[in-house]
Amino acid sequence: MTGYASVTFAGAQSHNSAATAAPATGSFSVDVRSVNSRFLDAVLRLPDELRHLEPALRERLTRQLKRGKVELRVDTRSADPSSSPLPQAPASEVLGRLSHLESAVRGWLPQAQPLSVMDVLQLTRQPNRTPLRDDDVLACADQALAALREARAREGERLADSLRERTAGLRALVTQARPLVPQIVQRQQARFIERWHQALAQASQTEGSAATVDASQASDRALAEAAALALRIDVAEELDRLSVHLDEIDRQLAQGGDLGKRLDFLIQELHREANTLGSKSSALDSTAIAIDMKVLIEQMREQVQNIE
Repeated sequence: MTGYASVTFAGAQSHNSAATAAPATGSFSVDVRSVNSRFLDAVLRLPDELRHLEPALRERLTRQLKRGKVELRVDTRSADPSSSPLPQAPASEVLGRLSHLESAVRGWLPQAQPLSVMDVLQLTRQPNRTPLRDDDVLACADQALAALREARAREGERLADSLRERTAGLRALVTQARPLVPQIVQRQQARFIERWHQALAQASQTEGSAATVDASQASDRALAEAAALALRIDVAEELDRLSVHLDEIDRQLAQGGDLGKRLDFLIQELHREANTLGSKSSALDSTAIAIDMKVLIEQMREQVQNIE
């Protein structure tokens, strides 16, 4: 499922009773985003100074999330450029050494450009970002993952409502198909027996009086073949299984929890029954119902791949 969460840590004063002026910890942000995926694919993007936290962060992520392509990013850059302090003026001895180096370089390379003020500031810049505490980073990561789970839960509720709408649509199609089954069977049996008798009449006329056909045996054979045809085209069992699978899907949605794999299996069963219904169909109305079922089931399949 998709989702996004972000937690910003603005920096805090370090608690150190032994120091009169305790240094402040640096600010950072933790962003977590996820997109749809059938399996969990976790990517962590951390600054070099926090690489040692990757196992702990990955363990937290895999413990709380089961599906989705998830990216967790820790950004130590300041979100507000105006909050960044101006660079400190370099010390005079540093400027002296830099001037000496520039003179030496230009002695060998007279065409070299002189140093600008920006060049001097960049070369003499001291890191002004305060250190980060591991506990602060992990705590913010926990908050971001909790917020992401809440966002994914809200999306999961919307997906569950959409799935319930489609199970209701499939139930309506099952209800629509049930009264058609005996009508289709009777119609196909009558058509089969009629064509059977027509074939017997044509055979008798073609072979003449020498080829006599026992009427009772022909009738019994026709009825047996008609019964076999009825078994082949009867889809009452498929409709019953469709109803059972739909009931189970609704039960799983009401129960909640980690449903992805169970719903995947149930959708496959729905698709199998709808395919059988379509293959056995011998009338346009039942074929149309089977097609409508497949459309709804395919929509459910796409949604189930996103739900956790």
